Amino acid sequence: MKNTALYEKHLALGAKMVPFAGYNMPVQYEGVNAEHETVRNGVGVFDVSHMGEFVVRGPNALALIQKFSSNDASVLFDGKAQYSSMPNGKGGIVDDLIIYRVNENEYFIVFNASNIEKDWNWISGQNDLGAEMENLSDEYSLLAIQGPKAAEAMQSLTDVNLSDMVYYTFTKGIFAGVNDIMISATGYTGSGGFEIYVKNKDVAQVWDKVFQAGEAYGIKPIGLAARDTLRLEMGFCLYGNDIDDTTSPLEAGLGWITKFTKEFVDSDFLKKQKEEGVKRKLVAFEMIDRGIPRHDYPIQDANGNVIGKVTSGTMSPSMKIGIGLGYVTTELAALDSEIYIEIRDKGVKAKVVKLPFYKK
Repeated sequence: MKNTALYEKHLALGAKMVPFAGYNMPVQYEGVNAEHETVRNGVGVFDVSHMGEFVVRGPNALALIQKFSSNDASVLFDGKAQYSSMPNGKGGIVDDLIIYRVNENEYFIVFNASNIEKDWNWISGQNDLGAEMENLSDEYSLLAIQGPKAAEAMQSLTDVNLSDMVYYTFTKGIFAGVNDIMISATGYTGSGGFEIYVKNKDVAQVWDKVFQAGEAYGIKPIGLAARDTLRLEMGFCLYGNDIDDTTSPLEAGLGWITKFTKEFVDSDFLKKQKEEGVKRKLVAFEMIDRGIPRHDYPIQDANGNVIGKVTSGTMSPSMKIGIGLGYVTTELAALDSEIYIEIRDKGVKAKVVKLPFYKK
């Protein structure tokens, strides 16, 4: 197991550490619900340094990205980021990712921790264009400073006007006394905030200054368990749960990042799938009867037939009801459709709802 550069900080704060994607990671500090509320109402800090970071450079950098990515990166401009997926050539998804355009010949790309080697090998296999690739995953730490008070709490640490940053943009500047830090407004919690990309050698200093600056705002460290409940309340997909090598972007409701304005891996297959319609869909559901849906619980129709399974589920800390995502047959994917989650051998009633679950 690898440790992030902040491992000792987490131990000193009393974090419960668990193995995750090859790293020892803090799953919680004071408790999931309390940490969740801190981010929804104030400001919290996640160490997500396990994430993967690649750079693609050169005159053919964009051409390579356009080939492996389902979204259309040609619309990006300097300082703009984009969410996308990588189709796997068989109708599934290699990974989801965020693409940051540094300039016309340089792109910074962030991947899921568990897929770093797989993604590197996949992109390398697509790179017959001579684009330069560099894996920076072991050099960078990543702090996600999230919540409605994040901009105000962090403003004293930088000359960048944090309140003016638009969602899915980024910039470089001085942050916490360190030069050339990448600050992005691409958080995965739905409560606003920033992600700070910093070299491992500087991250302990940045971490300490973040907590000093945020002290008056009640800033707290937040574990991965609350990150999961926060992203689920927004309906954001988690790779390995809601999307994987067997799920198509269209089945997963990611048609909005699947652009047929260009050719890319699987574009013909996905275009045909869009025209013919998918046979199953990822839906959001809320429990009507009491029960907490969990990953892999079967989903049934009214007659007890299994029509799919739960991919993500929890008791929503904000709403105090069971919520989840899961694949069901297209016939039962319409809003307000009644479905049943099999909990302890019993079908517990739920209904299909519109995302996000949590509305500010």
